[in-house]
Amino acid sequence: MSTAYGASRELLQGVPTVTTPRQEFYNKDLNTSILKFGCFRPKFCVPSGLCKRLNSRSTNSSRALSISSSSCDEKTEGLTYKDAGVDIDAGSELVRRIAKMAPGIGGFGGLYPLGDSYLVAGTDGVGTKLKLAFESGIHETIGIDLVAMSVNDIVTSGAKPLFFLDYFATSHLDIDLAEKVIKGIVDGCQQSDCTLLGGETAEMPDFYAPGEYDLSGFAVGIVKKDSVIDGKNITVGDILIGLPSNGVHSNGFSLVRRVLERSGLSLNDRLPGGSVTLGKALMAPTVIYVKQVLDIVSKGGVKGIAHITGGGFTDNIPRVFPRGLGAAIYKDSWIVPPVFNWIQEAGKIDEAEMRRTFNMGIGMVLVVDKEAALRILGDGQGTNTMYCIGEVVSGDGVSYR
Repeated sequence: MSTAYGASRELLQGVPTVTTPRQEFYNKDLNTSILKFGCFRPKFCVPSGLCKRLNSRSTNSSRALSISSSSCDEKTEGLTYKDAGVDIDAGSELVRRIAKMAPGIGGFGGLYPLGDSYLVAGTDGVGTKLKLAFESGIHETIGIDLVAMSVNDIVTSGAKPLFFLDYFATSHLDIDLAEKVIKGIVDGCQQSDCTLLGGETAEMPDFYAPGEYDLSGFAVGIVKKDSVIDGKNITVGDILIGLPSNGVHSNGFSLVRRVLERSGLSLNDRLPGGSVTLGKALMAPTVIYVKQVLDIVSKGGVKGIAHITGGGFTDNIPRVFPRGLGAAIYKDSWIVPPVFNWIQEAGKIDEAEMRRTFNMGIGMVLVVDKEAALRILGDGQGTNTMYCIGEVVSGDGVSYR
């Protein structure tokens, strides 16, 4: 897990907290689930400001967020992220301590004033997903993950990415291997319409194991001051729109690797309940949401955006909410990729632990007013999949219904 924090000298004078959304969906077919709510037709009306749960749930799609406790092996203790060596609470405590030294810390990206605009910056790595890259030999897409983790953060402010820089470190430079990694970075930059401005290649003998390397990346974007998305205007009754992930993305891999070890399966084995190998399912590159999000933002009505990374809904959605507001999430309103069901069952992982460690099939959450939600979901039909996953309510935290 990486604990991200960003400073906004003028905007983020406090760390916003809490969420509690509600959701609904219309399963158009197995591949496209576009939400419709509001009053297009009587059955789609939204009573009392809530998303009305729609019918037509597919019995062939995987939607469960957890397995029944009765299906767990009573003799096998369930795994946790902390068992795998990652302490989310410790990371959060570090952010709180940093915030005392640099007031304003807490956003997904740091905002720096520049005339009538803000430069928005973010940095991240790929984490222990690299370990699976070394084991699987899949290096061509890990650079996409690297770019995604930073540009997806800065777009939450409504910023358009401008440029990206990378850092590639290894004990002995394997030119062919490095070229594969950089190719993925170039691909990620193309997907997000930003320029690969430069980077650093560090060859450090004896520092890394043979054949291994480490990555980090840095992205800078720009947004007009009067167009910044900061969550300040979020109110009760606003709708949460979820953009689907394609799997684990780039968080939680310390726990994933522990589950893989316990399962007795290899990366070449087929994913239980899936149509690909575990290696391909786990190494699927992080979705880059930049173009889709900026298109949605251009339609107006977007009040807040949360990138769902380490900490899941539990820790990430509250980062964009004003105090006193929460989110009511409806568990069956989106399709959960099979890989999460396998992780939970093979690791005997508690439902709350799954929700706080993984994205569970939703990589980005947008908070919009009802009118905008109707327009966005209506316009999106037939193009990008979106889900109405909840709504804003009074209270603190994220609840699940």
